[in-house]
Amino acid sequence: MNATVSAPTLRRLEKAARAAARNSYSPYSKFRVGAAVLAGSGKIYAGCNVENASYGLCNCAERTAIFTAATAGERALRAVVIYTPTAAPTMPCGACRQVINEFGPQAIVVGVCDSARRDETTVPMLLPESFGPDNLRQGKFRKRETDQ
Repeated sequence: MNATVSAPTLRRLEKAARAAARNSYSPYSKFRVGAAVLAGSGKIYAGCNVENASYGLCNCAERTAIFTAATAGERALRAVVIYTPTAAPTMPCGACRQVINEFGPQAIVVGVCDSARRDETTVPMLLPESFGPDNLRQGKFRKRETDQ
């Protein structure tokens, strides 16, 4: 499944995700999450979850990493690694899946945790029949004849 991402690169991503989790701002949930993304340029960007007393304003680690990459001018993702301090890996939430799809519709997604277990999948497996940039470019949402 990881034909485009080497094992050493996945290890570097995992290390970056684990390190990012140490910077998590999670005073409410106490659930430290770190993520690292491999951009199309080959650079790695990391992020952690950032909570807020107004829960709806929290940001997940995956989106923090992706937004950091986008701020640096990156527009493509090849892989995302998420670390959670759990016995089993945790996959991205729905909002993160949608954002990952925006920048890496064929990206590899790997969940790692405190045990040796790891889950590896792809965006199409996590978000089947997804909505993304191609839907808009293909004109799938043009006005209906009766609306014109």
